[in-house]
Amino acid sequence: FWELDTDHDFLIDKENLIRYGNHALTYRIVDRIFSQVPRKFTSKVEGKMGYEDFVYFILAEEDKSSEPSLEYWFKCIDLDGNGVLTRNEMQFFYEEQLHRMECMAQEPVLFEDILCQMIDMIKPQDESYIMLRDLKGSKLSGSVFNILFNLNKFMAFETRDPFLIRQERENPTLTEWDRFAHREYIRLSMEDDVEDASNGSAEVLREELNTLLLCWAPERQMSP
Repeated sequence: FWELDTDHDFLIDKENLIRYGNHALTYRIVDRIFSQVPRKFTSKVEGKMGYEDFVYFILAEEDKSSEPSLEYWFKCIDLDGNGVLTRNEMQFFYEEQLHRMECMAQEPVLFEDILCQMIDMIKPQDESYIMLRDLKGSKLSGSVFNILFNLNKFMAFETRDPFLIRQERENPTLTEWDRFAHREYIRLSMEDDVEDASNGSAEVLREELNTLLLCWAPERQMSP
C-alpha cells in the first residue's frame, strides 16, 4: 500500500492502483473496481480507496481460489449484473489484454482460442455463458480471471512458469495467499539486504574519502 500511495495520504486512486504488480492489471478492470461494483469503498473521498479497501482488493487479487475472491471478480466482469458472464462481457475485458500483448511484441492469443480454453477449464453447465456456481466448482477459476485482466499472471500461466509449478508441487496444501505472502517476504528481505549492503559500501567510501582528504591537506599546506 505504501509503495503505491506515492503522496502518503493513506488513499489510492486509479493511477496508483494501475501500477500494482508491475502494471499487471488492465485499465478496464481498475475502472470496475473504482466503480465500487464488487465492493463499496469505506473511503469517503470520491475516486479514492482507503487502506481497508486495498486489503479487500489484494486478498481478492492474490488468492483467486477463495469464494469471496471469485464473487468479487465475478461482479467486476458481469457488466449488466444479470448473474452470468457472456462472451461479449469476457471479450470486452480481454480486448485490452490482447492490445497489451501486441504492444509488447508478444504473440497474441485470439479471443476465440482463449474462450475455448476457458470453457474447457471451467466446464460450465451451459457453454454459452459462465455462472458463479460454475466458477466455484472449478479449481482453475482463478486462471480465467487472470486471462481476462492480469497480463503478468496470464503470461505465467501460458508459459507454465517452472518456478510456480515447482512451488505448487512442493507445497500442495498452501493457498495462493500463502504463496504470495512467501514471495513478498523473500522480496522484502532481499531489498533489505541490498539496502544494508549499499549503506555499508557508502560507509567504506566515506572513510576512504576522509583518508584522502587528510593526506591531501598537509601537502596543500606545504605547497609554495
